[in-house]
Amino acid sequence: MGYVKTLAAAAIAPAAATQARTVDLLMQITQCDGVHTTPIEGVRLYRGSESHGRKPVMYEPSIFIVCQGRKRGFLGDQVFVYDAQQYLVLSVPMPFECETEASPEVPILAISIRVDLTTVAELLMALDDRRGPVSEPSGIYATPLDATLSNAVLRLLEALAQPNEARILGPAIVREICYRVLTGEQGDAIRAALTHQHQFGRIAKALRRIHTDYGGDLDVETLASEAGMSLAVFHAHFKAVTSTSPMQYVKTTRLHHARLLITHDGLNVSAAATRVGYESASQFSREFKRLFGMSPADEMRRARSAAVAVTVVVAPAPRVEIVPPRYVTAV
Repeated sequence: MGYVKTLAAAAIAPAAATQARTVDLLMQITQCDGVHTTPIEGVRLYRGSESHGRKPVMYEPSIFIVCQGRKRGFLGDQVFVYDAQQYLVLSVPMPFECETEASPEVPILAISIRVDLTTVAELLMALDDRRGPVSEPSGIYATPLDATLSNAVLRLLEALAQPNEARILGPAIVREICYRVLTGEQGDAIRAALTHQHQFGRIAKALRRIHTDYGGDLDVETLASEAGMSLAVFHAHFKAVTSTSPMQYVKTTRLHHARLLITHDGLNVSAAATRVGYESASQFSREFKRLFGMSPADEMRRARSAAVAVTVVVAPAPRVEIVPPRYVTAV
């Protein structure tokens, strides 16, 4: 029994050391709360010192790794926990609700890596992957974080702490992380999102179309036709992936983008409503308040009062401006 306990302790020690070093690096690199860009395209760092109740968010296709603190995602009747033991993968752009556990003493620290479908395609070609369709893939998963992926994340942060290493080594480490996820438990969903010949992939293509043309005249009949599905089949598979109807998804996408236009681009309410495809300002205001819990005018005033120029120094790198991502409206 004592020998077994010794082996268990020996296995835990390296994991604890990796976790501690990861947290130290994230604290050093971020230095303050906020969403931090990095020299590596598609990689962002997050730090927050306050807990938040459930609120609507929208994430782009990404790998989201929480290194300290905890988040819970709510999609329909599903609950996803992602913390230092779990990471989240979104194979399609997904609106859902999220709550955060954090404090000034134990801030939430996380990394987001955008899933680049070109990189995924190259990896699948290199793997000579010819597997058939997967059964009932989902657009969002939480999966245990293993030692191999933890070590890759640590090496990524070590590279980000040094400007030359971030520029030269960082992209290769990001590619490795994508490879680890692609060949892991959640790889099937990313693979399915890339292949349009299966139902999940066709819905993924429709979701990308919505995010490209959210300000245009989108209708379910056209989306279904482009996906090569009947209206009834399209509705059923769309809801299976997103837990909502196509037009509700379109509406939510428009409202999230409008919120970004108001809070980060400085557009007034009327201009934001028009930009995302609303013809009625009053309808826009009602639906905005229903989703976010405050009117767009109140959101604009809140954003303006909180507007502060924030920068972060990645020692010894130059100052890096914090720029909000275009899908995520809340962290």
